[in-house]
Amino acid sequence: MCLAIPAKVMALEAGDMAVVALEGVKKRISVALLDDVAVDDYVLIHVGYALHKVSAEEAERTLALMAEAGVLKEELEEITGGAA
Repeated sequence: MCLAIPAKVMALEAGDMAVVALEGVKKRISVALLDDVAVDDYVLIHVGYALHKVSAEEAERTLALMAEAGVLKEELEEITGGAA
């Protein structure tokens, strides 16, 4: 199953890269597909790319639904290679 997961932007780096965090896991991703990404924004990430910006409220709702469905931990392990 392919799934985009909301994560908070923690830092911006050179070359259209950013560090995002989700449940204590930090990951470097590309933000090249988006304009005007800032620290503390929430973005939907999939396969190492930020696809879309979302509000904090939307990110929280989505994460809560994913946790309730039992897919959040499984998806985090897939994204991080088991480091969650």
